[in-house]
Amino acid sequence: MPFSIRLVFCLLFFIGLNGCAANDLMLKRQSESEAKIEHLIQSGKKTEQRLNELAGQQQSQDEQAKGMAQQLKQHQETIRELSASQDELRARLALLSRQAATPRVEVLNSEPASKMVRDAGGPPAGYVKAFGLYSANNFAAAIESLESFLKLNPQSDYAANALYWIGECHYSLSDLPKARDAFSKVAGNYPNSPKAPDSLLKLGYTLTAMKEKEKALAVYDRLIKSYPNSPAATKARESMGAN
Repeated sequence: MPFSIRLVFCLLFFIGLNGCAANDLMLKRQSESEAKIEHLIQSGKKTEQRLNELAGQQQSQDEQAKGMAQQLKQHQETIRELSASQDELRARLALLSRQAATPRVEVLNSEPASKMVRDAGGPPAGYVKAFGLYSANNFAAAIESLESFLKLNPQSDYAANALYWIGECHYSLSDLPKARDAFSKVAGNYPNSPKAPDSLLKLGYTLTAMKEKEKALAVYDRLIKSYPNSPAATKARESMGAN
């Protein structure tokens, strides 16, 4: 075989070897790339799974926090209701104490009865006197006495209560506009008072009596949203269902 032909065969042989090596290298790199892609895919799935787990945990914690907040709100409203009942009970007890001491006070002076009320840690004497007039159905005198108490004690802890009973007196006297104004002031000026839910309820009753049912429904809705677990809210729901 001539030398030139052998040289051609050798060149072709080496070219073929180089081509196979190049193919093997490409296949190797392709396999490595596919392996990296698969690894990234698996890592992405694991990351997504972990994110889902964290999202689930966060949702559970949010629900627990919401439940705890709701329970706290219920407890606060219960405390407000109990505080309101306690205040009125103290007023009644103080009134009874003053009535029991009346004969002795007439003989001596009026100071012991007032001092007894203060020392007992109950409502102020002026408030007790006004509440006594209301309890005796002397509404006109009770209004005058309550207004005098508010004028002299604008920052009293019993200011909201006094204003509420002014509204009750006007309501009992069928003076609905004045009752409306008093109940509105309690709810607007003393939203944290135990009397606020009751004031909104009576405001709704007053507006209903004034034939303003749409406004009454709006007040009931406000009451239910602001104090959802109060007894007043329960009565508001009943009133909304009746309309």
